[in-house]
Amino acid sequence: MQSKTCYEAAIVGGGIVGASLARALQGAPIALVAPRPASPARDADIPDFDSRIYALSPASAGFLRRLGVWEALPRERLTPVHAMRVYGDDGRSAIEFDAYRSGASELAWIVEDRLVQRALWRALEAQPGLALIDDAALERIELAPREASLVLAGGRRIEARLVIGADGARSSVRTLAGIASRQEAYGQTAVVANFASRRPHRNVAFQWFQGADREGAVLALLPLPGDHVSMVWSAAAAEAERLLGLDADALCREVALASYGVLGELALVTAPRAFALQRLAAGQLVVPRVALAGDSAHVVHPLAGQGANLGLQDARALAGVIAARVPGSDPGELRLLRRYERARAEDILAMRATVHGLYRLFGARSAPVARLRNAGLKLVDRLPVLKNALIRHAMG
Repeated sequence: MQSKTCYEAAIVGGGIVGASLARALQGAPIALVAPRPASPARDADIPDFDSRIYALSPASAGFLRRLGVWEALPRERLTPVHAMRVYGDDGRSAIEFDAYRSGASELAWIVEDRLVQRALWRALEAQPGLALIDDAALERIELAPREASLVLAGGRRIEARLVIGADGARSSVRTLAGIASRQEAYGQTAVVANFASRRPHRNVAFQWFQGADREGAVLALLPLPGDHVSMVWSAAAAEAERLLGLDADALCREVALASYGVLGELALVTAPRAFALQRLAAGQLVVPRVALAGDSAHVVHPLAGQGANLGLQDARALAGVIAARVPGSDPGELRLLRRYERARAEDILAMRATVHGLYRLFGARSAPVARLRNAGLKLVDRLPVLKNALIRHAMG
């Protein structure tokens, strides 16, 4: 009788968090349960810019570099951010972050989701000891003292000592493991699109808090290769619906007006898409034999562009805890998993509080609060020590 295979870990979810975690655990028998992303085979087949982009911190880029993934990304599609300008809702108050003045080569890298996914999955396909299970969805988890069983559609079973949920905000792993979560809709929708700009962006990222009159809307323009930018406009649901209904020329004029013409005339490159925004916090990151990472554990407003970075740092921390355990010891043991939970607690809590606080602050309708928030931007801009501390935290 053939003995069953029990994997060290079974990862559910093949986005950048789950895939990077599978890559970080190379050398151990791992199963990755996720549909294979559609991806062009050759660089020449890559279409126009992906509408889903990430602003990856130097720490996240370094993690992907250690995984042997960063070098596989097309150089011509990577854009360093050398400066960032954040404007208050009075149109005058601003704070500027500058990589050179902070002693860094860049504040972040703008990368496309499609390209990171392709590089990760190419590496995984050649990874010894990794089972890629892309043809069946998770239906049930059975937890036992020494292992867990994942029951997939069609009745197939996978045994693993640790189950990792990296399967997004609607995580099946989180639900099946009985981990509670707090979820709240922001009442906003992120409208994303890419544009060609008349003026060069000079590797500067721009962001405008639009205040209570626009129901806490936030507009960001992030640099892409050449004279192109990626827009993320988080607006009230009704306003987002209006923006999506505009023709290309009208949308370009609207974005140029809202951005004070900083990049001149705009031309639409990729059609706008929309994503409803919510905040989510899992009550726990771990229970016996189960750990959560990325959006399955926490979702924050995109105004700080830190969602992907939080998830990648989850992957780095969890892989580090598993790698540092006593050889032969159980990777699903709760005392071990709590080291990961403790390691991530401060960073996740700080980012959650900062992002939600900014959202509430710039959505407040009080005139005194409006004056205070804009004065605060000016004050922070004049305090290099505080600015550098904020930059160091954002860079990881």
